[in-house]
Amino acid sequence: MTGSLVVLGTGPGKADLMTPATRAALDRATDLVGYGPYLDRIPVSHPGQCRHASDNRVELDRARQALSLAAAGRQVAVVSGGDPGVFAMAAAVFEAVEAGDPAWRQLDITVEPGVTAMLAAAAEVGAPLGGDFCAISLSDNLKSWATIERRLTAGAEGDFVIALYNPASKARPHQLGQAFDLLRKLKDAATVVLFVRAAGTAEARVVSTVLGEVDAAVADMRTLVIVGASTTRQVGRWVYTPRRERST
Repeated sequence: MTGSLVVLGTGPGKADLMTPATRAALDRATDLVGYGPYLDRIPVSHPGQCRHASDNRVELDRARQALSLAAAGRQVAVVSGGDPGVFAMAAAVFEAVEAGDPAWRQLDITVEPGVTAMLAAAAEVGAPLGGDFCAISLSDNLKSWATIERRLTAGAEGDFVIALYNPASKARPHQLGQAFDLLRKLKDAATVVLFVRAAGTAEARVVSTVLGEVDAAVADMRTLVIVGASTTRQVGRWVYTPRRERST
């Protein structure tokens, strides 16, 4: 097959946080496939480049469209925000490959990494991910809330710093509050909680609080929530989690 497909992440927002490899892949592409607002961030590389925008809940349809274009000989870039491998399009592409046309397995498919939201959010406040951490999406569109609760419990009992993706939306405004209710049963009320909205952009905003006083209404879908470990510390306006385990 003469076509190719690259899955890439444009980073969290600022143009200078997009990697050079991603910029080069965008310039080479004949077709860009992605969620409309993500495509809107990308300047036109050349007049013949085609854009195929779609809604944010049709990941598999988007992946199949991209694979079909590549199989037809096009040089396709599937566009995600952040990093394409973190709650994003890379997994959807390979899921479509697994279930789709066997010929798709012979395509030239690559993944270009990007700066994911939790890394951009951490950089806004210091080093809250300096120790062991985990990332959990609170969206139950593709998995059950019971699974999310089980993973939150495991993260809390393991004393990980927990980065919460997709914390709230109009369709599920109560789930972040439910997550905090669960975490309050397992973690100290003084645990640091950070709300970082629009991380990696000029509009970035940080709210720092503690688990016992947290207000879930602060978050929206542009917010990344970080719940600290027992060792996470606030030093002035900075927050960090030491790499060294405290002696007992």
